[in-house]
Amino acid sequence: MGTATMGAVRLHAFGEPEELVYEEVARPEPGPGEVLVRVHAAGVNPPDWYARRGFANLPPGIRPTWTPPLILGSDISGVVAALGEGVTAWQPGDEVFGLVNFPGLPSGYAEYAVAPAHHLAARPSSLGHVEAAAVPMAGLTAYQFVFEHLGSRPGHTVLVNGAAGGVGHFAVQLVRAAGAEEVIGVASGRHEEFLHGLGVDRFVDYTRTPVEEVVRDADLLIDTVGGPEAHRLLPTVRRGGRIAPVFPGEYHRERATALGIAINDGMWQVRSSGADLAALAELLDAGEVRVGIDRVFPLREAAAAHRHAEQGHLQGKIVLSVAGH
Repeated sequence: MGTATMGAVRLHAFGEPEELVYEEVARPEPGPGEVLVRVHAAGVNPPDWYARRGFANLPPGIRPTWTPPLILGSDISGVVAALGEGVTAWQPGDEVFGLVNFPGLPSGYAEYAVAPAHHLAARPSSLGHVEAAAVPMAGLTAYQFVFEHLGSRPGHTVLVNGAAGGVGHFAVQLVRAAGAEEVIGVASGRHEEFLHGLGVDRFVDYTRTPVEEVVRDADLLIDTVGGPEAHRLLPTVRRGGRIAPVFPGEYHRERATALGIAINDGMWQVRSSGADLAALAELLDAGEVRVGIDRVFPLREAAAAHRHAEQGHLQGKIVLSVAGH
């Protein structure tokens, strides 16, 4: 297989994007049950910059105890290069994508990455590697949220707050696939055409009109934003409806209860699953779900990709392309 080294972006100290450095490192080898993937593209996700900052956004008691140097990135798309002992589901040359080792230690910002075989799925034939690398974390988050966490019962009218982001733009499509008859998307005005193209029936530009002033009687609010002001969205949900937070928010639960609004409780987190990703791939190949790409950066420019991501207001996903692959 040639040289035993590879190019990778490593984090040598927690902090700003400049701590992400492209360098030559030892190429990993697959262990039992694992696959070595030659990475063509890697997705960039919020947990990547949370990790880069040392998870300072989490309470000390639940912060992962990761020690630099680290290779970030859980979303990959590429080609199987080698198999570990006992792997029969894949063969060298197979084109695959996956959410790798999440929520464990990542390894995707590199020319090669090792993944448990059952975390991978066949790359959708309708997508190139860049598009496929944009799917796993955001797509699986929305897929598992809608079809498992919510039990595939979205209701007639679904409101998605943060509809143009990574998780949001998948959610608006998947609730439709799950049976919603009307989907309302909330985002800034520049995303209106994008979201209508994904099938959103009504669009609310939150920078011009507070959504709580124009939306009433939603059966379900999927809130991908959360935060301390999340309670302002209570008037958008009908009595008997429910709020499903993707990220934590302050919903003034006593007031919500008085209004007859249920709030999905319990900690919920996306998990790596090749089987779920294969099901999502079928929807992608059938044209029922599309992936939005905000911007593509070369792997060497991972620091610039993080700076761009942290500006917010993304339209879909950011992807790192691995040169020469």
